[in-house]
Amino acid sequence: MFPKKVSIVEVGPRDGLQNEKLALTAAQKINLIELLSDTGLERIEAGSFVSPKWVPQMANSDEVFKALDAQAGVQYSALTPNLKGLETAIEAGVREVAVFGAASESFSQKNINCSISESLKRFEAVFSMAKENDIKVRGYVSCVMGCPYEGEISPEAVAEVSKSLIDMGCYEVSLGDTIGVGTPLKTRLLLESVLKEITIDKLAVHFHDTYGQALVNLYTALEYGVSTIDSAVAGLGGCPYAKGASGNVATEDVLYMLDGMGVSTGVDMKALLRASSYISDILGRAPISKAANALLAK
Repeated sequence: MFPKKVSIVEVGPRDGLQNEKLALTAAQKINLIELLSDTGLERIEAGSFVSPKWVPQMANSDEVFKALDAQAGVQYSALTPNLKGLETAIEAGVREVAVFGAASESFSQKNINCSISESLKRFEAVFSMAKENDIKVRGYVSCVMGCPYEGEISPEAVAEVSKSLIDMGCYEVSLGDTIGVGTPLKTRLLLESVLKEITIDKLAVHFHDTYGQALVNLYTALEYGVSTIDSAVAGLGGCPYAKGASGNVATEDVLYMLDGMGVSTGVDMKALLRASSYISDILGRAPISKAANALLAK
């Protein structure tokens, strides 16, 4: 039984742009986010408060958030992996943040130089400050169906990290197929394990389309009742850990599928195509979205 309504979390301005070679100006990002806000999207990840040394594409996130006009019904969020990032986000007026853990010990060590348990321990201060400032916290779990260093990842490991994030105070956990190696069977096994620890209303999915499997994996997740999907306009982004990775599943492709299934999203395709064309023109390429390319060609 599919959900009647799905909430699309637009991650292009953060997870997408941080993996693009071209660093956008604050004005360009603000224009993109405003175009996305006009589509009916209610949740937009607009930036990240990390060291510009490591992610230069996100260096102007404070400028972006300070300039964004709060639109009725639209929640702008930011990734804040540590206390310093959260403090800067609060100064910029952010009201929802995200933290990320990994289901792979190797990925955790290479990505943030600590074990999974150590990474979760570091978040304690972040959750404490967020609670003091009445800020919602979302959690990401990376490498849920495969790791570039370890290969297969146990669904039980994903369930354990996901439960830890919920127990620490996340209102929702998004399961990330970081290198896009998932298949429908892997998705089923993953969800059956995670749903033993977390209720469906606290679960989201974040699938990359490296092997062209994202939509079928999302369809599988929908069959289990998952009603929150992360995606990126124009298929923005990539993955530095997977050769040939095409990045996030495109919001246009997700919307076309959901519209065709009669699942409500509140998102207008024509408005979304305007945002897709805008960012694609800046990047100097066609959208990495089959639906966008087909619809824009009409």
